[in-house]
Amino acid sequence: MHFPVSPEVAFDYLADPVNRPEWQSSLKGVEDIDGLVRVGQSWIDVTTPGLRPRMETTELDRPRRWTERGTWRMVTAELTLEFAPAPGGCEVGVQMHLEASGLLRPVGPLLTRLSPLAVRSDLKRAAAILAKRYPA
Repeated sequence: MHFPVSPEVAFDYLADPVNRPEWQSSLKGVEDIDGLVRVGQSWIDVTTPGLRPRMETTELDRPRRWTERGTWRMVTAELTLEFAPAPGGCEVGVQMHLEASGLLRPVGPLLTRLSPLAVRSDLKRAAAILAKRYPA
């Protein structure tokens, strides 16, 4: 996914949970943010369907790589974004993995296949927001 800003600008915007409701379509808000952006930072995503996963930053290598893990009941999701310089800005790569246990275990692989579509749509929104804030 192309972002028309530097890797540092894209990284700082996407890694900060305060910004998430602006670009992530499934969120109404975030709560209980545990301090500044860092490994171990945690927060709660308040989703439109009413789910409230506990999120945590598990990897932070500014401006190259950022990973978060979210848990809600029997589902754990991990999202990694990788940032690389590119002409006119940067490229943001996405890796997503979901695991489900109990009765939800059979839907884990399906969710893993479908989730990147939603993430890419949200990243397009984020790229458009940053393009307006930082016009070339």
